[in-house]
Amino acid sequence: MIDLYTAATPNGHKVSIALEELDLPYRMQVLDLGAREQKAAWYLAINPNGRIPAIVDRDEGDFAVFESGAILIYLAEKTGRLLPADVKGRSRVLQWLMFQMGGIGPMMGQANVFHRYLPERIQTAIDRYQGETRRLFRVLDGHLADHEFLAGEFSIADIANWAWVRTHRWSGVEVDDLPQLKRWIDAIRARPAVQRGIERPPSAIGERSDSDERARRFAEEARRMVETGQSRQEGV
Repeated sequence: MIDLYTAATPNGHKVSIALEELDLPYRMQVLDLGAREQKAAWYLAINPNGRIPAIVDRDEGDFAVFESGAILIYLAEKTGRLLPADVKGRSRVLQWLMFQMGGIGPMMGQANVFHRYLPERIQTAIDRYQGETRRLFRVLDGHLADHEFLAGEFSIADIANWAWVRTHRWSGVEVDDLPQLKRWIDAIRARPAVQRGIERPPSAIGERSDSDERARRFAEEARRMVETGQSRQEGV
C-alpha cells in the first residue's frame, strides 16, 4: 500500500494519475496548504522540503519519496511500466520529464503568480512568464507533430507535462493555434485512469475558467497567501 500526501495542484495530480495508470493501491491524504499543514513536523519527517506531493511506500519498509518527478520515476521502476528499460528509451522519457520539471512547471507556476495571485499587475513579469510558457508550448507542439506521445509510448513524461499543460488557461495562455499540442491534450484527457487521477483530489483549475465557483475559491485562497507573504508556490 502507498500513502499519497497531496493537494489539488498539477504536481499533486502527476502522482495520482500515475498511481491510477499503474493500478497501484494507495491511500490519499489531502494537505491543507492554506493552513500550512505541509510545514508540520510530522510531514517534514516525510518531505524535508515541506511541499506536496510525497509518498510513503508501506510495502517497502515505509520508504518515503518526495519531489513529483522522483516519485514518478520510483513508481515506474517499481512496476516496470511507463518507463522503458533500454538506455535510449529511458533517456528519452527522462529528457521530457526534465523538460517539465525545469521549464513547463516553473514558468507556468510563475505565470500563475503574476497573472492570477498578486494584488497588483506587473505587466512585464506577466509578459515574461506567459511568453516563456508559450515558447515551451511551441516546443511541445513541434515535437508532437511527428510523435503520438512525447517519448515513444505513453509514459511518465506525458503524465508530468500534461498535468501542467492542461491548466494553460489558468496561466493566461491559449493553445488554439497549436494543433498537435491540442490533439495530445485531448488524447490524454480521454484516458480513464487520467480522468480518475485528476479527481484525486478534485481539480480546482484544470480546464475551467474564472467563472467556475471552485476556481474562484482557489484563486481567492492563493491571493490571501500571497498577500501574507506566502506564495501559493510554497506548497505546490
